[in-house]
Amino acid sequence: MSRRSGILEFAVLGLLRESPMHGYELRKRLNTSLGVFRAFSYGTLYPCLKTLVANGWLIEEPGNAPEDALAASLAGRRAKIVYRLTAEGKEHFEELLSQTGPDAYEDEHFAARFAFFGQTSRDVRVRVLEGRRSRLEERLDKMRVSFAPTRERLDDYTLELQRHGMESVEREVRWLNELIESERAGRDLRGSTGGPAQSSQQNNTTGATGNLPRPGDTPRTDLPDDTAT
Repeated sequence: MSRRSGILEFAVLGLLRESPMHGYELRKRLNTSLGVFRAFSYGTLYPCLKTLVANGWLIEEPGNAPEDALAASLAGRRAKIVYRLTAEGKEHFEELLSQTGPDAYEDEHFAARFAFFGQTSRDVRVRVLEGRRSRLEERLDKMRVSFAPTRERLDDYTLELQRHGMESVEREVRWLNELIESERAGRDLRGSTGGPAQSSQQNNTTGATGNLPRPGDTPRTDLPDDTAT
């Protein structure tokens, strides 16, 4: 399983843990709620769903809305399929949530993991945040070392681009420091103590990637018509 498909499977399982959905709803949530998937090819979603069904982690059910089934029948189309998480799928997702290795805090993986921090235990959240911070501090050190000897040979715009990159990493490190401090103090993202972190689908999606929202990002309008799922 490739790293990108692994991220997608993780996110699909996490979304379906909240409630059953059909394919169009999943595509919409991946695109709008989990911004890291803006660049994903949506043609990969349905093979992913089929794989999860084959593994026993999801089941397919017919849509429940009678008017939808009637409309599909009159139009000669199949009714939409609803995907539901199985007990085995829930157990598998919880295993994935407990992992704190490099895949949990590398760039794209970290965004997806952070999006489900509301379902993750506090000790795991801290370890993932600390791993992410350590990785970024290593990256920042390398950037500073390479930047110093070359700055005299670079034009102003290239220098500004490198400076912007370093500032972006420094900003994320500061953000991680604040999060780690809050977690260790038992505070949630609203600043209160004792409660679980707020659901990231509502609160954390813009900061999840550690890279500020990209200029010009717009919702996709070229998605294929969803008639089978």
